[in-house]
Amino acid sequence: MLRFDFVKLRIEKGNYMADKEMLFVFNPRSGKAKIRNKLQDIIDVFVKAGYEVTVYPTQCEGDAVCAAQNKKDRYDILVCCGGDGTLDEAVNGMLRSTKQIPIGYIPAGSTNDFARSLGIPNDMLKAAQVIIKGKDYACDVGAFNKESFVYIAAFGLFTDVSYGTSQDVKNVLGHMAYILEGMKRIPSIKSYRLKVGYGDVTMEEEFIFGMVTNSISVGGFKRITGKYVELDDGEFEVTLIKMPSNPLELNNIMAALLNRNINTDYMYCFKTSSVTFESNIEIPWTLDGEFGGNHKSVSIHNMKQAVRIKVPGKNAAKIEGPVK
Repeated sequence: MLRFDFVKLRIEKGNYMADKEMLFVFNPRSGKAKIRNKLQDIIDVFVKAGYEVTVYPTQCEGDAVCAAQNKKDRYDILVCCGGDGTLDEAVNGMLRSTKQIPIGYIPAGSTNDFARSLGIPNDMLKAAQVIIKGKDYACDVGAFNKESFVYIAAFGLFTDVSYGTSQDVKNVLGHMAYILEGMKRIPSIKSYRLKVGYGDVTMEEEFIFGMVTNSISVGGFKRITGKYVELDDGEFEVTLIKMPSNPLELNNIMAALLNRNINTDYMYCFKTSSVTFESNIEIPWTLDGEFGGNHKSVSIHNMKQAVRIKVPGKNAAKIEGPVK
């Protein structure tokens, strides 16, 4: 495992010296591996801001979880760079850690849905400046059985596309890769009979898709989760799509979902702080674009303002809809 320790920088005639410590975890393969050309400049931003930086390039799935969970107590901030899956791992590790510290996020993935929701720029150096100059934002996190997710837990149509599409294809095509891969699945739509419960409501129907979200963007599409979304209110936006009876109805459903024109003949949409799903068969779920396991029973609840993420100062007070 590669690891670089940047010693404390003390320059007598300079205007800065290292008096804070940062753990910088990055996925070297995310989003066309573009961090390779920016790594030195990013670290330079942090060192000039007074940080001693420990760099940890992930080698395999789950590395960011371990790095965040087992980090030394001396660190003042954890910064992760990669796609939404890398952020998900960092948050999971932070929640398991004995010391909670702010998280900085430099998006380097194919879609970067959650960064868009937080107002974090896609430009990596600008995102690094946000970590230095921005403010802490206490953000909700989802608990999914014994795991957690940052912005989406989903099942059904297209949800396996993100983890079923190779990293090389994602790197070349970006979020269009998900759309192209998903189009191949339409002839083989599968439905799941589920009992869904939230608050005093219980429903049981055939669904082809469901998502529990805390984001203004999914798959690169804005508004798809709702027109009024707050990321710190302790509530999720839930969308459940019923089984269509014919291809025309499916087209209507897709159009309604993308335009967020709610049609109760096709879908259920509601806000809740917790929701349960029960099925007679195991259903594959995705958490923040990565495989979340096969489950018959799923319990999801909102951990209100569970982590602190660095966001641009103008967005720190309130990140919310309506989404334009």
